[in-house]
Amino acid sequence: MSVASPSYLVKAIVFLTCSAFLFSVMGVCIRFASHTVDNATVVFFRNFVGLFIFLPLIFNKGISFFKTEKLWMHTWRSVAGLTAMYGFFYAIAHLKLSNAMVFTYSSPIFIPLIAWLFLKEKVTQSMLLAAAIGFIGVLCVAKPDSGLFNLMSVIGLSASFLAAMAFVTVRALTQTEPPERIVFYFCLIGTLISMIPMFWHWRPYTLTELGYLIAAGLLANTSQLFLSNAYKLAPAGQIGPVNYIAIFFAGLWGYLFWEEIPDLYSLLGLGLIFCGILLCSPVLQNKLRLR
Repeated sequence: MSVASPSYLVKAIVFLTCSAFLFSVMGVCIRFASHTVDNATVVFFRNFVGLFIFLPLIFNKGISFFKTEKLWMHTWRSVAGLTAMYGFFYAIAHLKLSNAMVFTYSSPIFIPLIAWLFLKEKVTQSMLLAAAIGFIGVLCVAKPDSGLFNLMSVIGLSASFLAAMAFVTVRALTQTEPPERIVFYFCLIGTLISMIPMFWHWRPYTLTELGYLIAAGLLANTSQLFLSNAYKLAPAGQIGPVNYIAIFFAGLWGYLFWEEIPDLYSLLGLGLIFCGILLCSPVLQNKLRLR
């Protein structure tokens, strides 16, 4: 297992903390926008606005920088990630903000299963135990008072599973593709696909709504760039747990803006998910590490 130098490690942790902070603020913007804007439109703007971040890069490096021989992998990653995004944004609109963040950060518990299904990697008993513990944790977060397999638990688990599929694909793409190209194709393909359902709900939007939608897109893509560059500096096994500070930030925003206080089930679920991911850490470090 490779280990980052101290200077790279500190820089990677700073980048990952910035990513988590920006991602949590994105959640605040989406929550406010979701009060009056439908989910399909929120997803479209998140991807569409992201394209404009790459305009300076296109002018600087030229169109040739975005040429790729892995278009089918970019497409598969985008479809899986976009579907997960629909579920995640729906969770932000209907759950406590910190609980919704749990869904997006619980996807590592599914990575060993996906590696077994698609990459034919061996699954050990510890991996199965980790997945079971994490699965129970997600169910605890998804409003267990209304039944374990309610709509939110199905949406949340599906989004986490699909996000894990996207992560596995990203791991393969990083072997030949730079982070900027991966994020660009995700925004481009995501925009083209999400444009279709968005048109069914199209209407004039207020300046306030547009402000939230544009801010969410800018924050999400800037956060993703920080994330990608953090994993270029240090292995995921060393810095991955720093990601969970996003849940702390989300809990802080939830309390400040909506007076949300995590209940016992949510805290229990977060603890179980964290334990599950710690059990998965050897797999993340040795098999699916983002470099």
